[in-house]
Amino acid sequence: MIRLIKVIIGLGLVWSLWWWGAGFALRQGITNWSDTQEDRGWQAEMHDMTTTGYPLRHVTTLNSPALADPATGTAWQADWLRLDSPAAWPGRQNLHFAPTPQRLSYFDQTVVVEAQEMVARLHLQPGLALTLERMDLTSADWQITANDGPVMSAASLVLAMVQTKQPEAYQFDINAVGFSPGARLRNLVGSGRSLPASFETLALDMQVTFDRVWDRKALEQRRPQPVAIDLKLAEVRWGALRLMATGKLTVDSQGIPSGAITVKADNWREMLAMAQAAGAIPAQAIEPAERALKLLASLGGNRNALDVQFNLADGFIALGPFPLGPAPRLVLR
Repeated sequence: MIRLIKVIIGLGLVWSLWWWGAGFALRQGITNWSDTQEDRGWQAEMHDMTTTGYPLRHVTTLNSPALADPATGTAWQADWLRLDSPAAWPGRQNLHFAPTPQRLSYFDQTVVVEAQEMVARLHLQPGLALTLERMDLTSADWQITANDGPVMSAASLVLAMVQTKQPEAYQFDINAVGFSPGARLRNLVGSGRSLPASFETLALDMQVTFDRVWDRKALEQRRPQPVAIDLKLAEVRWGALRLMATGKLTVDSQGIPSGAITVKADNWREMLAMAQAAGAIPAQAIEPAERALKLLASLGGNRNALDVQFNLADGFIALGPFPLGPAPRLVLR
């Protein structure tokens, strides 16, 4: 019995030393990263840093963190930021953001982000390669506000990138429940009062296969490049407006996509007017675009709905039988 007690005490001491050493290494890593950013000319500071969670977790709280890049005028500050990970493996980091206002600035433009239960997760596989298993951001009620009022808000948010059974393939999901554009965005697209306050649906379901897995080499050498894209569904529902897209693409070594994307749109004329109001379509292109879309809609039997296919081949993109020009290159820098 005495020997067993000694073994337990010994294991407890070893674990305590591990917990303290791993926590110190984590804090030192944050400090070194902060010093590196300051050497680059950034402002990277915090009031203090503490670690709790013994014996099973490391919970490191950064009080009053602030980051700023004078070269671009970009800055962020919050009341606190909390890093939470299992003591046995710090590669499963959960970043908890303060529910109090966070300030994001770009030169003289500042917005305030307020989010309940906002958590960013970075889960890496154990090992020297640090292969990415999961990266996501989730939040309950959130809103972004500028000096002239709300910019956007939603009841929840999910942004996720999750490794599938095929190591090089990752599932991407986006879902914002009750997404509400502010007056600035509504005015930008010219929607006025004709549309409801919030979207019924704003979601993306897509799987992307890369030429290799995402791991530490993605930062040290080059980014993995997409070789196949399976767009299972992209959907937007906003009042009478409904837009859905599905399709599959392959991407060659030069980033040139080939394949087809099918798009279905209800009340396309209003969408075209919104795109014009937002400046997404040049004024001289509105009339030809409207004639082409009217023809395509008439072929489908419903003049208010579009069911068209974007074809990508040989570096060019076409809307049905109508060529549009060079296809965008899909290259991650």
